[in-house]
Amino acid sequence: MIRERIKDGTYPPRSRVPSVVQLTEEFGIAAMTAHKVHRALREEGRIYTEPGLGSFVSRQQPEEAEGASGE
Repeated sequence: MIRERIKDGTYPPRSRVPSVVQLTEEFGIAAMTAHKVHRALREEGRIYTEPGLGSFVSRQQPEEAEGASGE
């Protein structure tokens, strides 16, 4: 769901994504699951974390980077 919101622009580049606590409340998931969501999105390059500030959408998404390298 978060991945789709990033792709469709609901969460534009540099915008803050929901915290682990917010994910647990919004989706009714366990904190460990919410941590896994954040970790997966970081590993994919979709978000980055600023310690003490939160997690934000990366300026360039993986699909954009792939397209740029092929041009």
